[in-house]
Amino acid sequence: MKYVLLLFFFILVVDCHSQHLKLKKRAANALSGSEFSKSIRDSSLSLEKREEIIFNEIQSGNIPRFYRKLALVRDTAMIMGQLQTIRYYGLPDFLAIGSDSDYFYCPMRPQLAQKIADLLGCSLPTRKISDRIYHTAKVKMMPQPIPPSKAMITVPVFERHTRMVQQQREQSIRQYSLGSLVDGNKKDVVISNKIFNDRKQLRVVIYGWHKPDGKAIQPLHNGHTTDHVDYSHGIRLIQNKLWINGKKSTLRAVLGSETLHPLLSDEGVIKKAYYPVE
Repeated sequence: MKYVLLLFFFILVVDCHSQHLKLKKRAANALSGSEFSKSIRDSSLSLEKREEIIFNEIQSGNIPRFYRKLALVRDTAMIMGQLQTIRYYGLPDFLAIGSDSDYFYCPMRPQLAQKIADLLGCSLPTRKISDRIYHTAKVKMMPQPIPPSKAMITVPVFERHTRMVQQQREQSIRQYSLGSLVDGNKKDVVISNKIFNDRKQLRVVIYGWHKPDGKAIQPLHNGHTTDHVDYSHGIRLIQNKLWINGKKSTLRAVLGSETLHPLLSDEGVIKKAYYPVE
């Protein structure tokens, strides 16, 4: 009986520290990933309309079940002579639409990513968070670039890359089940002080696609306007609430702090830790 009680206490403690995405349950008749991608494949569909459809699909709860339990990430930083520890949670993989058995990675503009993050009490990562997630990931995938072309911003290429990533993921699925923290398969759309350039133009900032040696193929880059969306862009949501030395705080509070920002940012303080949503 004593061992049963100890096991129950252990499960209770673990569950108390787990975090879940607050989203509607996926409907039984929801579109699969391949069905959804087919529905937005029409090249005459405007980017604005496509993203309206994407938002409605995610808002309705059509994401894989294994995305709903968030993955734990830990980090430390020496600040003013004291070791500070941080604990936060994020999606176990880049945002996708569909079911566990049939899902579609869904590149999007950062404004839509921010709108979805706001809906779910989340944020986008920083470069430092992206690096830490790769370090923590159980499944470190090999980046699979597709040669640049005009087609790289089209849904058929999004679908092609989804299939490429999933085929590689199948190689580790017996050892690491769906829901294990995965990285290396996409670049991160990140929050950064580079969102606004020197002319106050809004830019998409991308980073990541880490190689096995831990180095990112894509350095921090803001060379495109926010209308540029290509197959390599991934959306990793990070829960806004986090814990520093066991005390609850928020991602934006930490990024805006003159003292605590090194826990989440290697760019210094980030006062505007978001993309403006129209």
